[in-house]
Amino acid sequence: MAVVSPLTRADGVLLKRDDLLHPDIPGNKWRKLKYNLTGEPIVTFGGAYSNHIRAVAAAGREFGFPTGGVIRGEPVRNEVLDFAVACGMRLIFLDRARYRAKTSPEVLRLVREEFPGHRVLPEGGSNAEAVRGCMEIGPELAHLGEAVVCCPVGTGGTLAGLAAGLPPGFTAVGFSVLKGGSFLYDEVARLQTEALGHVTPNWRVETGFHFGGYARTTPELSAFIGDFETRHGLRLDHVYTAKMMYGIRALGLGPTVVAVITGRV
Repeated sequence: MAVVSPLTRADGVLLKRDDLLHPDIPGNKWRKLKYNLTGEPIVTFGGAYSNHIRAVAAAGREFGFPTGGVIRGEPVRNEVLDFAVACGMRLIFLDRARYRAKTSPEVLRLVREEFPGHRVLPEGGSNAEAVRGCMEIGPELAHLGEAVVCCPVGTGGTLAGLAAGLPPGFTAVGFSVLKGGSFLYDEVARLQTEALGHVTPNWRVETGFHFGGYARTTPELSAFIGDFETRHGLRLDHVYTAKMMYGIRALGLGPTVVAVITGRV
């Protein structure tokens, strides 16, 4: 398991290969879980294809604690959920209306009844401990002197921690993978305030590269993914990293740009 992820280069951009941190708990999942893993049982939330659900299940198997997953939507089976179950995670499914109310007292009471003694971890693992873990990216880049450091954004925890840990002279740009991602400004600010007591001024969110919304794609994005793989031997995932890399190319962010590869490729 790598301690510091390597830097490689593609299209003039430095790639921070956090996907290589751990084979089953890669990228921002490793960083966000690092300080959330205390040995106690954990229950968390996610969609049927959630990388976070997969990573929590893998962590439970590797470090020996029980895990539970609250999954959005009707009961289904797929590679992600089969992997989670194989790791020992117990799953329950909530219809979409109740899932939207996942932070309500009623739903949290249901979850605690289903998983007694489990610590409840937010969707995506984004909390103060996750921010603390993602802050460790910044010192690993300090030798560059200054740079624009980019990451995809789903729940805001990675960007909140990335920006908080950057040295002076660095800025962070997050690329929303969600349609209507303007709310992420408030989420990142909330997470930084929770973790640090204040909001740092060195970040922003780009909301124009969602390609239709979470897990959506277009022929243009698919072509970009295929071309990037042909030229660099690295297949970007269409949910997160491809949208970030497309946005970096479109915006021209500066002479030194770092793209954090946050998950499985």
